[in-house]
Amino acid sequence: MSRQLARLSIYAALASNLAIAAVKFAAAAVTGSSAMLSEGVHSVVDTTNELLILYGIKRAARPADTNHPFGHGRELYFWSFIVAVQVLVVGAAVAGYQGINHLLHPEPLRDPLVNYIVLGASFIFEGVSWWFGLKAFRATQGLQSYADAFRSSKDPTTFLVLFEDTAALLGLVIAGAGIAAAHAFDAPRLDGIASIGIAFVLLVSSLLLARETKALLIGETAHAHVRDAILRVAGGDAGVRRANGVLALQLGPSQVVAALSVEFQETLSTKEIERCVNRIETAVCQASPDVVTLFVKPQTAETWRGRAERLTPVPAASDD
Repeated sequence: MSRQLARLSIYAALASNLAIAAVKFAAAAVTGSSAMLSEGVHSVVDTTNELLILYGIKRAARPADTNHPFGHGRELYFWSFIVAVQVLVVGAAVAGYQGINHLLHPEPLRDPLVNYIVLGASFIFEGVSWWFGLKAFRATQGLQSYADAFRSSKDPTTFLVLFEDTAALLGLVIAGAGIAAAHAFDAPRLDGIASIGIAFVLLVSSLLLARETKALLIGETAHAHVRDAILRVAGGDAGVRRANGVLALQLGPSQVVAALSVEFQETLSTKEIERCVNRIETAVCQASPDVVTLFVKPQTAETWRGRAERLTPVPAASDD
């Protein structure tokens, strides 16, 4: 259900951004507003971002093959990272350039009423898209704070649209304030300052998105509840003396590869160990369908602890 809401929020954002971009560029041409031109570029970037995310979703859904035996889940992480980079390179850079250029070569606004109408309509459309994005994000949030839910999310589609729309709403507020101030005080440079403000909002958004998508791209551990489920299943099998621990890597929003360390009962034969492993694999896949591959390694608790102690500890908040 949460993934359906995330997909719906992407389509809603795509439709609104495409329409808004055209109107903003028309308004910028009529009024000569630098902030409105920056907002138009912002909407074009957001439209392209939604298309890239949809492309990433399609690529990530391809089945496993001989070259990618664990599936293509990281395709979505790659294209999400490209989205974050594009917000910085295209959105923030162009908005910053327009702002500086308008400061150096100010031009008086023409017919600012057009800008106010476009900004008001854009705010409504962006607000509707933002609501869809917030609804999709809340479906996966649980009891976590917004910041913790953002950091722990393994599906970038749940936060990319919300981040984009939040930045878009802030940009509209800044653009409106800049245009109003430039009009009221007959100071065209204030419009350029607003454009620089929009660039700053895009810069911050890009850095936050890049940080999280990069962490997913290079490989994050799976959620604690997935690891706990694997250990619970293994520990409950009669053929297992002790479930030592598990390393679980998130390969995509719904793809986890795990390596389980267990100590089998000493009386088990090779065939019995094989049947035990099969039981564990079947039960784990039923308990956590996101686990696409499980490797079971016979190992003593002492060997596992030695391996685990070599891992650098991180703050608990980063684990989930």
